[in-house]
Amino acid sequence: MIYLNNAATTIRKPPAVAEAVLAAMAGAGSCSRGASSDDLAAARSVAGARVRLARLIGFDHPERVIFTQNATMALNTAIFGLLRPGDHVITTDFEHNSVLRPLHELERRGAIEVSYLPAGRDGRLHMEALEGLFRPTTRAVVATHASNLTGAVTDAPALAAAAHGHGALLVLDASQTLGAYPLDMAGIGADIVCFTGHKALMGPQGTGGLAVSPEVELTPLVHGGTGVKSADPFQPESYPEHLEAGTMNAHGLAGLDAAMAFLLDVGIERVEEHERTLRERFVAGVRDLSGVTVYGLSDGHAHTGAVALNLVGIDSSSLADRLAQEYDIATRAGLHCAPRMHAALGTLERGAVRVSFGWYTTVDEVDAAASAVSEIAGELSSRG
Repeated sequence: MIYLNNAATTIRKPPAVAEAVLAAMAGAGSCSRGASSDDLAAARSVAGARVRLARLIGFDHPERVIFTQNATMALNTAIFGLLRPGDHVITTDFEHNSVLRPLHELERRGAIEVSYLPAGRDGRLHMEALEGLFRPTTRAVVATHASNLTGAVTDAPALAAAAHGHGALLVLDASQTLGAYPLDMAGIGADIVCFTGHKALMGPQGTGGLAVSPEVELTPLVHGGTGVKSADPFQPESYPEHLEAGTMNAHGLAGLDAAMAFLLDVGIERVEEHERTLRERFVAGVRDLSGVTVYGLSDGHAHTGAVALNLVGIDSSSLADRLAQEYDIATRAGLHCAPRMHAALGTLERGAVRVSFGWYTTVDEVDAAASAVSEIAGELSSRG
């Protein structure tokens, strides 16, 4: 199988990831829940993963790296923990439902108001509209670092500068970029960075988290055991325990730590260059085909390794099915949990096929995918 659904999850991982998970399952005890050698091994492994994650994003406070089971939980932790009744939030048309639905829920409760930075048919955010969205009650800008549909990278430093200029914070969803695109938390000016472990970080599913600036305090989303200060009726104020209740996924985090070690050795810049080269090659191979529309190209704009397209004469689900059944190529069709972006591109009714590359994707696989699209396009064109 040619796996080109890396924006959903990576299935090809560095060999050290599975090895670390198996070793942890065989010998790691309960993190912060005992003093045996196995329990301490689990605690050291999780602490090491915090340090490595902080290195990846240029963050000087590994104790404020919080682990969750995925980016969705991380974003819920950030959004529900930060916002208060009467707050106003700015988000964007690029967003995944992991951002949109928590905000919609708070808005439905009458707790907050939400404004949207619009995107156009060209796949770009209308950054010139940002300044006019701020209000005296704006508490935060919540934005993705890159569209999970088109791969277009947002101007996160500009978002942070605008937010800080109005006394607001930037919550950055790095689900699509961390591991595949350089991310400097301090350089961007992000106050909270949320991430998942199973995409470009190439770690196990069930891992993710958030990095929280020391200047930001969040109300815990989940309350429960932490292994410390057990007599206290409330969550400890100290980090990371303040936002981490329940037994840690030490097995999965051991795998994530191994994946991050691999990426630090390879260099995120090399990963970004690899995916950019593959993306450009694929786009060059399909963009001029009869009946093909590639969305959000925005030439000269930074992108991750994701491409969204449609083909005249076939709906997105059928095209993805043909690629899978006839060519053994895995892609993803539909709305990709990004309804506002599809609305901006004019694809809300039909969706799109997303082709997404990863570190282990090869040039031959990219060429095979472009050839498959070309063959289907030629067939449909001859019928028309």
